[in-house]
Amino acid sequence: MSGADRGLIEDVAAFAGHTARHGLPAKRRQATARAVLDTVGVMVLGSAQPVLHTVLAVTAQWGALPEATVIGSPERLPGASASFVNGTLAHCMDYDDTHLPSVLHPSASVVPAALAVAEAVGAGGPRLLDAVAVGTEVCIRLGMAGYDEERRNSVFFDRGQHATSICGAVGSAVAAAMVLSGEAAAIAAAGSIAASMSSGLIEANRTGGTVKRIQTGWAAHCGVTAAQLAVAGLTGPPTVLEGRFGFFRAFCGERAWPERVTAGLGDRWHTDRLHVKPYPSNHFTHTVIDAAIELRRRGVRPADVLAVELGVAEPVLRTIAEPAADKAAPRTGYAAAFSGPYAFAAALAGGGGLGVHTEDFGDAAVRRAHVLELAGRVRCHADPECTRIFPDQLPSRVTAHLTGGRTEQVSCLTNRGGPARPLTDAELDLKFSLNTGTCYDPADVAAISREIRRLATAPDVRPTMKLLRTHHCGGMS
Repeated sequence: MSGADRGLIEDVAAFAGHTARHGLPAKRRQATARAVLDTVGVMVLGSAQPVLHTVLAVTAQWGALPEATVIGSPERLPGASASFVNGTLAHCMDYDDTHLPSVLHPSASVVPAALAVAEAVGAGGPRLLDAVAVGTEVCIRLGMAGYDEERRNSVFFDRGQHATSICGAVGSAVAAAMVLSGEAAAIAAAGSIAASMSSGLIEANRTGGTVKRIQTGWAAHCGVTAAQLAVAGLTGPPTVLEGRFGFFRAFCGERAWPERVTAGLGDRWHTDRLHVKPYPSNHFTHTVIDAAIELRRRGVRPADVLAVELGVAEPVLRTIAEPAADKAAPRTGYAAAFSGPYAFAAALAGGGGLGVHTEDFGDAAVRRAHVLELAGRVRCHADPECTRIFPDQLPSRVTAHLTGGRTEQVSCLTNRGGPARPLTDAELDLKFSLNTGTCYDPADVAAISREIRRLATAPDVRPTMKLLRTHHCGGMS
């Protein structure tokens, strides 16, 4: 697909245009439908959060053309506005899928963008799924081009940038343009335009603020807007990615590997390494939860535990273990989702869903005395083997010292929900039903799940999107 006289974005667009014309194999579409199902469920869960009212109050001022559904709401908005709201909902609970080792959340921007434009134009399910698959792949490849293999970390992250939203804007533009046009020239222009719109800082992770919750939404908005501008005739530079004043130089400086954007494109899919989150907490805590679930399976109960040694990758300590006092007794549910000791204690005490669920990370849940007492017995340290594996997986090793002089050890070196241990269809359906059950009746939940899984053959996505409108959630009527 590559050509020596073309820029990288044109090579990407040539592949995307070919895919739009000829389609992807059924197996690829089915895998993409799973990602759409998971992302829609997380959006519905997010629709109960106060941030929905914030973004709806603003988008209501942007125009009222009822093109696309706001998930979990009766609202319909212009496509770009709906993608902004839905993209915000997809990431605001930190429950959306993840790619490793780039540590990107690609579906949270690409899926809302593609859904909005597909609904607006009445596209068929196959076209939607092909666009999501390619847009997600582009997003990940941009992130991997900024991944330093020697240092094993993201250059974007090192420089204080939110790669998810930065790369997501371009991936969303490619997906949206595939739905709106399908022509390589328009797709290239959309990706190039979106590169000028992409943005996102992660300072909020360090000192607070809620702005991170909208960044995937803004990436989706950028993608739809860029695609609309491209179809209307606006163009961008063909060397927007690799050029002297382009995407990688601006965001990564000298530490980028642009050739990774197109290496093996179409033959090797990074989307095969997507991790679906089984638990609504920071991904670094997930194998910690897995270990606690295994200890429960072995018959260990909180009253048996005298002390716990929790070994994780050294870079993870900053997020889930420090400061130790705050992690042992998180003050809010949101803080608890970033605590290794709390996550372990909640899972060992027995949580909802697939092991723990949203009710285990509420503000009331973090005040449970028996859970906090157990969390206070957990000590975290860097484990050399976990550090070596990170970030291809997010492993942990747990040693529990028990009453009667017993010791139990658990090593969780791969993530549940990842390519090594994917969620079954039944597990994915359980996550979806739990996320959507407060907004929809059980029959509606089943119908939505069934229709999303049937998108690979659906002639029009609009009936599926119509099922997602509701007055039961947090939307304004």
